Amino acid sequence: MPDKELINVGEISGVFGIKGWVKVFSYTDKRENILRYAPWLLKKADETKTVNVLEGALQGGAVVARLDGINDRDQAAALMGWTIFIRFGQLPKTAEDEYYWSDLIGLTVETVEGIPLGNVENLLETGANDVVIVKGERDRAIPFLQGQTIIRIDLPSQKMIVDWDPDF
Repeated sequence: MPDKELINVGEISGVFGIKGWVKVFSYTDKRENILRYAPWLLKKADETKTVNVLEGALQGGAVVARLDGINDRDQAAALMGWTIFIRFGQLPKTAEDEYYWSDLIGLTVETVEGIPLGNVENLLETGANDVVIVKGERDRAIPFLQGQTIIRIDLPSQKMIVDWDPDF
């Protein structure tokens, strides 16, 4: 399911209580934001299913959710390990010069001089600033500092222009 239209936002990691609630490991920034994106498309191996989120909350640092049609602990346990996807269109629109990480994955990266460095493979949060992981003839970690190291992002042409020494 490497469809750009679908975004992996978490995983069902456990059960909560006896009434069918699930624990969710969320990749969203604020973890509980995953509850805003319904329905979820759940995937495990070659199986997929769509579920509606009826309610949820942040519970002691974990996200818990009640899903439509899941009414007991056994049904909830059967969902453990399922990956949670949403459709890209479910995300709020970004402001100018704001991007979802999923927008950037796969972009071609080149220097301001036009030297190709590779493609964006991933982004990492480091605390100080995010870092773009670029795979090319070698791996590079470029700080995501718009206007400094990241000069331009052109989504229609799938290109990121960086001010970066290609030898570094």
